[in-house]
Amino acid sequence: MAQYRPPVFLGPQTSTPQNNPTASNPNIKLPFVRQNPPPRDRVDVHAGSQTVEGDWVKLRGAAMVDIYESTLQADEIDYNTETGEAHARGNVHYRNYEEGEEIFCDKADYNTKDVTGKFYNVRGTFAARIDARPGILTSSNPFQFQGEWAERLQQKYILYKGTITSCTYPRPWWTLRSPKFDIVPNQRATMQRAFFRVLGVPVFYFPYFYKSLEKQPRRSGFLTPNFGNSSRYGQMFGAGYFWAINRSYDATYRSQYFTERGFAHTFDFRGKPTDKSDFDFFLYGVGDRGKLQNDGTRLKQGGYTMTFNGKADLGHGWHGRVNFNYLSSLTFRQNFTQSYNEAISSEVNAVGYVEKQWRGNNVQIVASRSQNFQTPAEGDSIIIRKLPQVEYTRRDTQIWKTLPVWVSLESSAGLVSRSQPLFQTRQFVSRLDATPRVSTALHWKGFHLTPSVSLHETYWASSREGTTVLGSNVTRSARDIQIDFLPPSLAKVFEKSPKWMGGGKMKHVIEPKATFRYVSGINDFEKIIRFDQTELLTNTKELEFGVTNRLYVKRGQTTQEFLSWQVWQKRYFDPTFGGTIIDGRRNVNQSSLDFTGFAFLDRARNYSPVASSLRMQPLPGTGVEWRTDYDPLRGHISNSSLTVDGRVNQWFVSAGHTQVDSNVVLSPKNNQFRGLLGWGGENRRGWSTAFFAIYDYRLAVLQFANTQVTYNTDCCGFSVQYRRLSFGTINENQFRMAFSIANIGSFGTLRRQERYF
Repeated sequence: MAQYRPPVFLGPQTSTPQNNPTASNPNIKLPFVRQNPPPRDRVDVHAGSQTVEGDWVKLRGAAMVDIYESTLQADEIDYNTETGEAHARGNVHYRNYEEGEEIFCDKADYNTKDVTGKFYNVRGTFAARIDARPGILTSSNPFQFQGEWAERLQQKYILYKGTITSCTYPRPWWTLRSPKFDIVPNQRATMQRAFFRVLGVPVFYFPYFYKSLEKQPRRSGFLTPNFGNSSRYGQMFGAGYFWAINRSYDATYRSQYFTERGFAHTFDFRGKPTDKSDFDFFLYGVGDRGKLQNDGTRLKQGGYTMTFNGKADLGHGWHGRVNFNYLSSLTFRQNFTQSYNEAISSEVNAVGYVEKQWRGNNVQIVASRSQNFQTPAEGDSIIIRKLPQVEYTRRDTQIWKTLPVWVSLESSAGLVSRSQPLFQTRQFVSRLDATPRVSTALHWKGFHLTPSVSLHETYWASSREGTTVLGSNVTRSARDIQIDFLPPSLAKVFEKSPKWMGGGKMKHVIEPKATFRYVSGINDFEKIIRFDQTELLTNTKELEFGVTNRLYVKRGQTTQEFLSWQVWQKRYFDPTFGGTIIDGRRNVNQSSLDFTGFAFLDRARNYSPVASSLRMQPLPGTGVEWRTDYDPLRGHISNSSLTVDGRVNQWFVSAGHTQVDSNVVLSPKNNQFRGLLGWGGENRRGWSTAFFAIYDYRLAVLQFANTQVTYNTDCCGFSVQYRRLSFGTINENQFRMAFSIANIGSFGTLRRQERYF
């Protein structure tokens, strides 16, 4: 039984909120933190005056009943020390410090022992739980409620004929009104026959509404419906259901109806079988009834895509991962994807492996499938499989501590296959590969020389002659000698840099480097079937040389790399790479692939293009990168890629230009510009806007454009996005909208991953 203590007026009690949420601690409840509370087994009463009549204490004027977790204040309070009953009248103020609740009302009947009570003509607040994840609008505003009366049943509140909002009065942006609210703080809130209003205008009606208030909310229920419009699909209507199967598994199903095309289905199944394993299976498909043609027929473009991602700790140092992707057709992706990056991608990759690493050793058992769609035509794709392949790697290991000699090994053994139009191997082709390597390092007065010798021993159970697959095997025994030469760097310090660089000290560093490589012993290059980079090794005798300039500037107490410029080129002493170069054809080998991602071998040549990479940070938070290849053989820049990124205060910009001006045999010409310009931020109050576009100069077509305007209040946000997609056969305009409620979520046709704010 709580002890009654004679009154001692201590003055008003104070409280402070807890820290705000951060990205590392996103879920934070914001209750009040009590200062100097009484012990849990004691009840303190305070008042301007009081009288005692038996078990009743009548408090008048600034009356207060104070217990460890809460206080009850009013003009008048009648308190029973035996039963714990308290009857409060006039300017009643109740505060629960543990749950973060605060109530104001005209009168209240409350029991301090069983923590129950009734409050009349009530208004108040309860603490919000803030989920500070990317894409979620957050606010420290508590939820506010008011109603005719409310009752507290231990840990539960029931509000009758009430309204709830997280906005400030007197004109809240949004409200939920219902005849009855059932609220368990930090657990859940339910309501029946509720109207959702924006600026007083009814927008949605909910026969029944459930909202989890837990740290990790997981409750089964219907998802908020969404609506939209598309110039390709027509009107869009969607709804879904979330099934919290148990603590470890859940599933989400969404169905969306396109008035012009039919139904789209989305299924997402997630699970965590153990504390060291998890998976996510996703399936999206459209039962397309066809795109209406001019002659009245319909062209069906439906299909499906699915992904499976999982990982597991298998014990004893082993762990596994799966990243599986499958696409039924490129036509389906190009016509029903909602992403520009997906629309232009023609590759689908799937890989799964188990792996163990220990003391410089690595073992992997891999199964993979790679599909590259050449055109949207059915069957026009290249599929390469590894089913399975075992890989063993030993990293560089010093043989003796006193001898500068290191050995390493890369090896694999597996079954591979390749299929494409007019060319197909057996389902299982054996391939064995081993590459031991010995290296050393020599140092003298700042000069560094690192020579190494490798052997490439490879066996294939099949070979080819043109487009014909032969059953005869083929072997490769190659010697690979490489020498890396790194002379001393040259440096000079300047006491002052130009004003536009900061004006502080500046250091200029020049770093030269050269690498010589000699590969021989490859005599059957054209007989080898291409599966991956293993088959791209050719005979070569080459020298790669380059120089890097770096500028370091001191700004205040920090030193940063202001600029770096690297220029490098290769000289080929064997211009035909052992006779493997065929004139007038796109040739790709390991030497060219290691130099640049753009093909340049359409004939025998003695040197590569001159590659240049320029990086600069002119201001904190900004960056510029320009990567280009100049081909002396053709007398012009063959490819160029420029990227500029930066953020200053509320402004942010990202721009890029890519140009490919090479031989059409090597790669198609390309000249594209992309740009993003925006102002604002994800949780910024007020207006934010952004515009993103991709323009193709060669085709004179704006392939993709996206404009978003967002307005955030202290409790909610409105976002409108206009999208324009013109790519291949796709020509579409879309308007998307979303309404976000702080700390709760958003609903509408604008998905979180597609938003800038």
